[in-house]
Amino acid sequence: MRRGLAVALLAVVVAAAWGPLRDAKRGYHSSRGARVERFTLTSLLLKRRVHEILVLPGGGERPRTLLVFLYGRSSQPRDTLSDSFFAGLQALGPRAPAVLLADGGDHSYWHDRRDGPWGSYVLREAIPAALARSGADPHRVAIGGVSMGGFGALDLARIAPRRFCAVGGHSAALWFQGGDTPAGAFDDASDFARHDVIAFARGRTYHAPIWLDVGTKDPFRAADTALAGELRADRARLTFHVWPGPHGSSYWHRHMTQYLRFYAKACS
Repeated sequence: MRRGLAVALLAVVVAAAWGPLRDAKRGYHSSRGARVERFTLTSLLLKRRVHEILVLPGGGERPRTLLVFLYGRSSQPRDTLSDSFFAGLQALGPRAPAVLLADGGDHSYWHDRRDGPWGSYVLREAIPAALARSGADPHRVAIGGVSMGGFGALDLARIAPRRFCAVGGHSAALWFQGGDTPAGAFDDASDFARHDVIAFARGRTYHAPIWLDVGTKDPFRAADTALAGELRADRARLTFHVWPGPHGSSYWHRHMTQYLRFYAKACS
């Protein structure tokens, strides 16, 4: 009897301890009714397997918007998952988008380069796979991201201007010249020049509504503000915010609900 009671008490203690450990590992306490689906995509373009996450909100019957959300350098698709992310989806109700969290490696910066056509893979493989799995509306695809992912979203929307119904760069990693970039961001000066979104915005604009935001203590504040100025000069449909905060996950999670609301409204 006593041994059985001890085993039962141990099981309770283990279960109580596992909950916080599990939540810390996955980054959130509850998905609030959304389904988190992990799948492996064998990319013919990259010639490797990539590990994607698709988040499917609960409820709602009509085809949803698909939001492609790109992470920052040295991160992973799962790092976007948080209590604030799921709370933001839940708050949108039936307007909540399905969300593709694509795999972009450690520092691909989401563009075609020597080690692989990372941008083409997103456009030609990851998005079609997510649309097929989610049943989302292929005519309502939004793209956004944080830091490296913010740059990637702006660059991919530049390359495929008719593909996206909304574009977002949250603390987007932007530079005025190739010599300012960290090692690994671009192959060389020519690679940077081919993907210079600030230079692209001079005299040209995006077709979709654009959201940019950056923290007051963010090292990319000057470059992001310069891009906003170029877009305003071209009369782009721009929303731009400079909010208190640094460059990091605490800042992005604080504003996640506002990000998701923008994509849902712009693509409705």
